[in-house]
Amino acid sequence: MTSIQHNLQQVRQRISAAAERCGRDPQEITLLAVSKTKPASAVEEAALAGQNAFGENYVQEGVDKIAALTTLSPLTWHFIGPLQSNKSRLVAENFAWCHTVDRLRIASRLSEQRPAHLPPLNVLIQINISDENSKSGIMLAALPELAKDVALLPGLRLRGLMAIPAPEASYERQLSVCQKMAEALAQLKQDYPYVDTLSLGMSDDMEAAIAAGSTMVRIGTAIFGARDYTNVTHNKN
Repeated sequence: MTSIQHNLQQVRQRISAAAERCGRDPQEITLLAVSKTKPASAVEEAALAGQNAFGENYVQEGVDKIAALTTLSPLTWHFIGPLQSNKSRLVAENFAWCHTVDRLRIASRLSEQRPAHLPPLNVLIQINISDENSKSGIMLAALPELAKDVALLPGLRLRGLMAIPAPEASYERQLSVCQKMAEALAQLKQDYPYVDTLSLGMSDDMEAAIAAGSTMVRIGTAIFGARDYTNVTHNKN
């Protein structure tokens, strides 16, 4: 068993245990393997171990991996990093999901640039749930207006919400923040019944996110090991 295969097994066990503790079906929770800064060979190793959903933070790096791995069983690629307008076309043409929609201009560009032969791009609206200046995302108060506009764009399909909460020392505090996101999703579903995704939870707060109702956890280091950012340059954004 390879280290990545072993790590995937461990992470899946954590997901199952967290789900069972709160009476949820582990099948409700998608494991998104965050492969940023890792080579295509590491993604291939994970794919051969049964993982098929991958998240990338840097547009060009992600596009290169998608191109390199087209011969594998169909993989689902999620863009989960901040998106600049000049890179929106690459996301629209190559990814199945974008988790970081936080303004109408970006959403409109993604919709216009989505190729007609592809299904609508699945999008999540990013919420700055901890109100951090360093984080992307909108405040919860701005969600109804942006959701209304995004839902009308023909090249997109609004699927739900995403957040990156600030680190919290206690499980109770993690849970409290995650529950705010779950409540926001439940409210959104009242107007858009087809909304079904809460992308929430990473290695350190995955259990709290699952207890609150996350349907997708984004796990990188626990699968692929520590990241090396020395080769990450501005052209990967």
